[in-house]
Amino acid sequence: MLEELVIRNFALIDSLTVSFEDGLNILTGETGAGKSIIVGALSFLLGAKADTDVIRTGSEETGVSAVMKVKSSNADAVSWLGERGIELEDDHLIIRRTLKTNGRGNIYIQNVPVTRNDLADFTAFLFDLHGQHNHETLLKKESHRRYLDRFAGLEDETAAFNQIFIDLSEKRKAMESSLASERDREARLELLQYAVEEIDHVNPKIGESRELEAEAGRLSDFEKLAGLVTQAAGALCDDESSIIALLRKTKNVLETASGIDTALTAIAQRVDALFYEAEDITEEFRTYQDHLTYDPQRLEEAEERLALLYRLKKKYGADEEEVLAYKTRAEAEIETLSQSEESRDKLKADIKALEKDMFERAGIISKKRNDAALVLGKKIGEILGSLGMPNARFDVSVAGKGQGPAGLICGPWGADDVEFLISANAGEPLKELSKIASGGELARVMLAIKTVLAGADTIETLIFDEVDTGIGGEVALAVGDYLVKIGKIKQIFCVTHLASIAVRADNHLKVEKNTDGERTVTTVSVLREDGRRQEIARMLAGDSAGSAALAHADDLLAKYKS
Repeated sequence: MLEELVIRNFALIDSLTVSFEDGLNILTGETGAGKSIIVGALSFLLGAKADTDVIRTGSEETGVSAVMKVKSSNADAVSWLGERGIELEDDHLIIRRTLKTNGRGNIYIQNVPVTRNDLADFTAFLFDLHGQHNHETLLKKESHRRYLDRFAGLEDETAAFNQIFIDLSEKRKAMESSLASERDREARLELLQYAVEEIDHVNPKIGESRELEAEAGRLSDFEKLAGLVTQAAGALCDDESSIIALLRKTKNVLETASGIDTALTAIAQRVDALFYEAEDITEEFRTYQDHLTYDPQRLEEAEERLALLYRLKKKYGADEEEVLAYKTRAEAEIETLSQSEESRDKLKADIKALEKDMFERAGIISKKRNDAALVLGKKIGEILGSLGMPNARFDVSVAGKGQGPAGLICGPWGADDVEFLISANAGEPLKELSKIASGGELARVMLAIKTVLAGADTIETLIFDEVDTGIGGEVALAVGDYLVKIGKIKQIFCVTHLASIAVRADNHLKVEKNTDGERTVTTVSVLREDGRRQEIARMLAGDSAGSAALAHADDLLAKYKS
């Protein structure tokens, strides 16, 4: 859930902080006031591509940040964060994105830097932005199967199927490796065994090269180092004018002087402390100096060891960690290649059993998907009719992947390709959701889908920018009803020009564009009581002071008071 949005130097926005609540957050304002800028800033924060045109004129950098709450039930988001070591703080996180005029920028989730693609992937688990053809999870075909399975209650079954699919894939790979030609297998075994023996013989340690290079460098420059140490010793403690000698003399003088004038006591104490600190430093330095010896044999050993490590890295990896990882992979492959005929027979039996189980599960899942697809398509179609699209047809296509030599062709989640298709008008063929031309129609389709899937969909915040395009009357009332219905379990962020939708808000925000001197600035304010009454009156009649418009606004607000 989006709790707070901070926008700085974005388009016409100078500096803006907006707070949002649970339920239905409505954004209204005059045409051109900057509502689309708020949505653009949100889109920027969610990972959309952006160029430097969004940076406010006269500024060097734009930045958008947000405080978000992530529910523990949002398993996809929590898992994504866990895989990257990003921790929530009391179920909250902060996302920040900046862009400079040179085209460079930074993105952070908490304090962890991420790429723009990472940001888009993660925020797709939290947000759907409708009305513009970007950042809409439901436009991505790969998400349709997941939504249908959630609607059908198939998530546990598909998760179990996925594990079988993974196990089967691994065993098939093992079998392919095991059945390689004997000559190739022996040659590969010999090569891998030699590599493992060579690495074992050298026995590299992670970070060892860096330590040896530092030690060899120190020993190679020993003469220079020893000279510098001698100079430092003279300045610190060996010469008559050394730091220690001067501090001792100053200390004694000030002790006597402070006995005459106590005003010098504090200074004397500080010099006293400085003297003892210098003595401690001198003692540590003496210890270092006493142990500073030149060992040509150790230099030779370090250089020989570095040569061995260099040869290993040249063959097996860029550093010791990669070399050891190569060894681990080689040992695993050796074990696979060394399997006996008996092991291969067991592999064959395991593969056959897994295939039988997978095909049976795939058939059961396909049957349940097809049954659920009919119900889901019908429910969405009915809602579209009440949203001003009476001739729309919505179809949840469940198409089999076909047959292979061993049986059904299966993917990681079953034997089906699932896709949402729509015909928005009578006589038009079914087509992909992304082919809908009208942003308003697309937003209404998404509203219908989200209404049906509200309980199954883990995305927490929905942003509607064009849901009221080309509608009014009863359709607008229906849109408001559905927004309220979803808003009871989701956070909704909706930009609207219709009073009949705006009066349903749990949190009403007004966007205004003002001129400050020679600069135009967009601001956002939360409307309460009279301010909200006047804004609804303006939306109804273009006049926030007319008695008729105000009376109509009062009627609507009273009717839909939450």
